[in-house]
Amino acid sequence: MDEPQPLSTRPPSAAPPVIRLGDSGEVAAALPHLLGFHPAESLVLVSLRGPGGSRVGLTARADLPDPADAAALARALAVRMDTDDPAAVLLAVVSEAPDDVTVPVFPAHFEPPGAAPELPHRALVHEVVLALDAIDVPVREALLVRVGRWWDYDCPYPCCEPGRGTPLPDGASPLAAAAVAGGAVLARDREALAARIAPPTEVTGLAAMAEACLRAGREHAARLRAAGRPAVAWGCDAAIADAVSACRPGPATAGTRLPDAQVARVLWALTLTEVRDRAMGLALGDDAAAAEVLWTECTRRAPVPLDGPPATLLAVSAWLRGDGATANVALDRALAADPAAELPRLLADGLQACLPPAELRALITSTLAGG
Repeated sequence: MDEPQPLSTRPPSAAPPVIRLGDSGEVAAALPHLLGFHPAESLVLVSLRGPGGSRVGLTARADLPDPADAAALARALAVRMDTDDPAAVLLAVVSEAPDDVTVPVFPAHFEPPGAAPELPHRALVHEVVLALDAIDVPVREALLVRVGRWWDYDCPYPCCEPGRGTPLPDGASPLAAAAVAGGAVLARDREALAARIAPPTEVTGLAAMAEACLRAGREHAARLRAAGRPAVAWGCDAAIADAVSACRPGPATAGTRLPDAQVARVLWALTLTEVRDRAMGLALGDDAAAAEVLWTECTRRAPVPLDGPPATLLAVSAWLRGDGATANVALDRALAADPAAELPRLLADGLQACLPPAELRALITSTLAGG
């Protein structure tokens, strides 16, 4: 029997790319790639950092609120943006709402002109500008994205009149190219993101996976009784390393599906917290993409509550590469599996507080070094 190999935590060979976007249309077209899915009826704020505010930072999204809730939402998003120390913020409203129609009020002896169309959600934009101004963060631009076109709320020229707009640019932006290179797959919407890790609906497959998990669980318990936790944990590390190897991209793994028995062994391995924590370090190394494939597959196929640990690891992997949307969906799954689980709760709090991926990376590194 080969000697078990520890999990690799080598640093990646290159730092994540710095992406700078050009004009407003390019940023508007890049919103789905910044979020990981196509937003709908959404308010999106993009932190602009670096010299001149030309570097894209934190991106936050919220559903468009009722008018009565606009001010509160604006203040909450301003607090989130402030965590990124932005030089400025770009604001985008994504909505298919028609233009607002305002009828000016004139004295009785004046004959009023026709109703004047206005871009929708202008009052919400005003609340966001006020909230950001209160923390000394300027709004670089405020955009409306609608039916494949974009408008600037402050633009006085005919191109931004309510009935006009500018077509979103065609072609792949630098951000889109970087997202694809990093393994990101754009989802239709947030529900489509959740569907990627939703359990399969085929009854026979579910039964086979459940049976594999029962067998693996009995074997895992027997090993714990016979050899003790430290020895079993070492073997669990090796089982995870083998599964990660099987998920690396390449001709040898193309189109292959991990056997139920192998997935089940990984699921039970992750029930040991020390194994789960060491596996978290895979997101820092050259096997980060393969590990994320493994966590995705394990989360999708695992019965409750075994889906909690791989969903937590999937959230970490996604967060570290800047995909907060997938991280949120994965943490929802982890907390549904075990609402009392401490690690996914802490991660969810950190994500809500907009902890930057670099700080999470440093935290994982220090934890692994101390353990």
